[in-house]
Amino acid sequence: MNTAGKKLKGRGTANAVNARYLGFQREVFYDEWETQNENDKVITEVTEEKARTIISRNTSPDIPFELSINPYRGCEHGCNYCYARPSHAYLDLSPGIDFETRLSAKVNAAELLLNELAKPAYVCSPIAMGTNTDPYQPIERDHKITRNIIEVLAKHHHPLTIVTKSRLIQRDIDLLSEMAKQNLVQVFISVTTLDAELAQSMEPRASAPFRRVETIKALNDAGVPTGLMFAPIIPCVNDAEMEKIIETCVTAGALTAGYVMLRLPHEVKDLFREWLEINFPLKKDHVMSMIMDLREGKDYDSKFHARMRGSGVYASMIRKRFEHSCKSQGINQKRYELCRDKFQPPQLSGSQQSLF
Repeated sequence: MNTAGKKLKGRGTANAVNARYLGFQREVFYDEWETQNENDKVITEVTEEKARTIISRNTSPDIPFELSINPYRGCEHGCNYCYARPSHAYLDLSPGIDFETRLSAKVNAAELLLNELAKPAYVCSPIAMGTNTDPYQPIERDHKITRNIIEVLAKHHHPLTIVTKSRLIQRDIDLLSEMAKQNLVQVFISVTTLDAELAQSMEPRASAPFRRVETIKALNDAGVPTGLMFAPIIPCVNDAEMEKIIETCVTAGALTAGYVMLRLPHEVKDLFREWLEINFPLKKDHVMSMIMDLREGKDYDSKFHARMRGSGVYASMIRKRFEHSCKSQGINQKRYELCRDKFQPPQLSGSQQSLF
């Protein structure tokens, strides 16, 4: 049955768009013998994976981290706009519905991390989590891989940054607050809108907006330096909320803020167009026109720096609004640096000890 253009309750898309690396492509024919409604459910499947490596290294000049960890492949939050969706194509799975329903959990992540940190050639640099998929997506409640990773980093005094849109991070305040005392952690809570209905449509299984604001306050009250990540900015959908979101989150305790413009690489552009057709049919053409103005007439521009901010008049206006709002709220006045000097490499049994 062709599910493109349909709604699935609690899912960002119903589209099983093909993985672009498959040697064959599937074309679905809808013969009208089957019906579907928005109450139909697709069950989440989780495969336990024994990863070979766990730390990813980044050399992109427009990303503020060198090392990152992704405990999971795919993300159950189901954000329709997620730039990470195309990564599922490398597994020959659909960047559409498979990305949010067929997930992998790297169950040996903490063990691999311990081995990486113990290597003599390892150079300490803040490890970022939440760079591809959310480390606190719903399956983390049962698997606790993110918590296990944080326990390793905390034990060895290793700096960490986290980006999430889940209140589940409050579960780990005990670890994060102790790391914060040593200037080893910074958290960003992603808030894309304060409109619960819009959030439910864009990010169906993520925490509600008011829960995310509460999470900023809870982390701040526990002494964990927390910022706002307003990402993505979608022209004519959530851009008008910028100042209100910044004000609300700063009032809750956010110390810093950042933003990223909507990115539509590979299959995401078609999934996003479909989402607009379903949710904003009367202004979908205008939204896409604004997006293409940001990207020099294209759906997406992958050039460094331009991919995060866009270019042109609209991009300049967003930047100026963001900077003015942050200045008026008294944030982003100085760069926040985590401590690297306290790192203590693990001493694993059988490893060579230092002579000095």
